[in-house]
Amino acid sequence: MRLPLFKHLLLALLLACCSASWGGVAFRSAHVVVVDDATGEVLLEKDAATAAPIASLTKLMTVMVVLDAHQDLGEPIRIDESDRDTLKHTRAGVPVGAVVPRETLLELALIASDNHATAALARSYPGGLAAFAEATQRKIDTLGLANTTLVEPTGLSPGNHASAMDMARVLQATQAYPLIAQITSRPAHAVVVNGQPWAVRNTNGLVGKPGWEVLASKTGFTNEAGRCLTMRLRAGDRTVSVVLIGALASSARALDALNIRRWLAGEAPLREATQSAQRTRASARKLRAPIARASVAGQATV
Repeated sequence: MRLPLFKHLLLALLLACCSASWGGVAFRSAHVVVVDDATGEVLLEKDAATAAPIASLTKLMTVMVVLDAHQDLGEPIRIDESDRDTLKHTRAGVPVGAVVPRETLLELALIASDNHATAALARSYPGGLAAFAEATQRKIDTLGLANTTLVEPTGLSPGNHASAMDMARVLQATQAYPLIAQITSRPAHAVVVNGQPWAVRNTNGLVGKPGWEVLASKTGFTNEAGRCLTMRLRAGDRTVSVVLIGALASSARALDALNIRRWLAGEAPLREATQSAQRTRASARKLRAPIARASVAGQATV
């Protein structure tokens, strides 16, 4: 009588393990999807249909909506008091009063995840914030994002939700916007703010690293969303869209990304962070440092 019970318990354990992994990869992120861009095939996934907070992954949608308006990229925009973060009360960003061309705000929003820049882009949309919100909803509908809700442009609000599968669709939609790929595939960039040079670094520490061909990307973090990453990645003869949402630590997100690359190369996944993954984490921390220093600890959205 005990043997069948043992078999049932063993089967339940195996099923539980399988639910937390797919294709032999045990993910630390809460929501994961890897999609072959050429075929649309889902290669790897974990709870990819459940909506969750996405933090600054929101900025990809914001920038697409702004670019759809075909405004003058050279138009100077003044950072206003209303562009300050009143949700998390972070302090980093382009200073209030600075006058910056729209294209520079796009660069800061995508590379440095600057919330002031992003808020200013939405505020200066034709018709203002109300028109921007309506255009964002139209974009959600056009892309068929059934599990996406966006209530503001920066990602600071925990009310900004999307599923990993929806974010993969967003990422694939950015292919129609070459400027997004051009901006987000840079490891670092220099801009001018108030006549002074600003050196900004990509919040995705994988960009520009040997062995990583990142075509477009965006990171995100809030306490509610955890560590998030979305990127189009070329690996071998494949181009894939990768979405990681809800990792509890940067190390977990880095290990997930590394294991996806290893899986695509036909290599066995790693169970613990290697020196390579640790270097990736250290690089990411170093790249974020100029931005994070001016942020309220644990609350910045990057």
